[in-house]
Amino acid sequence: MSHEAYPRLNELLKERAAEGCAVRIAVGDADSPDVQQRGDEEKFGHGIQSRCRLALMHYRPLVGVPGIEVRTHATTLYNSIYRADDQALVNAHVWGVNAYSAPVWHLRRNGEGGMFDTYADSFDAVWATATPVGEK
Repeated sequence: MSHEAYPRLNELLKERAAEGCAVRIAVGDADSPDVQQRGDEEKFGHGIQSRCRLALMHYRPLVGVPGIEVRTHATTLYNSIYRADDQALVNAHVWGVNAYSAPVWHLRRNGEGGMFDTYADSFDAVWATATPVGEK
């Protein structure tokens, strides 16, 4: 979900965090060689880096809000994961194709070890390598 599509996104995330929801946002590090490579592969050039910088600009006001963590990561951007409880939307990135043209899967947890857990574990692994965004 983008701030352009849902301008009230930060307020929604603050409301959910105030209700006890843990909000974790991981954005690609625009200066990472892996992010830059993806831009080259998608023939999107600096567009990917710009999207990462723009996303971070929009999420930065959430830094320091109780219940919300914002981090950047320098891993290869294989997919975008939007998760809520036992459901997730996964925008699977396809080599040479911009993300908006790639498929989006709606996953639901059905027991242990399925596709949902694979993507949830993947996010957790990236999160563990990510750097917290400081207040500026």
